[in-house]
Amino acid sequence: MNSIQTNPPSGSPTSFIDAANQSVTANGVRFAYRDQGPTPRAFLRQLKAITAWGKQPPQDLGRLRAPTLVVNGDTDIMVPSVNSFELARHIPNAELVIYQDAGHGGIFQHHVDFVAKAQAFLDA
Repeated sequence: MNSIQTNPPSGSPTSFIDAANQSVTANGVRFAYRDQGPTPRAFLRQLKAITAWGKQPPQDLGRLRAPTLVVNGDTDIMVPSVNSFELARHIPNAELVIYQDAGHGGIFQHHVDFVAKAQAFLDA
């Protein structure tokens, strides 16, 4: 049986949730375990990828044979839901999950449901 786990940051907190809760100030601002900003080189590569997006010919996703789970929120402004529908449509036997009233972090907004769906997908 496959299991989904979160690895806590190193140190004394026993779980990632405990660590996250301990890193939030009284006004709700996180001060620890934050992502570092991108390096200038990484930023330029991201910018290059963004400006090139949609200009290259589509990949032949019909060749994929691996089980694929495509998950998105219906209000994601970073990866529009239509992209998820198209991705799932082009991958044979892909499963698509769209969370209502969820954005780019839909799997975190609906984490209980997502973990159950991901576990069932991995167990299949």
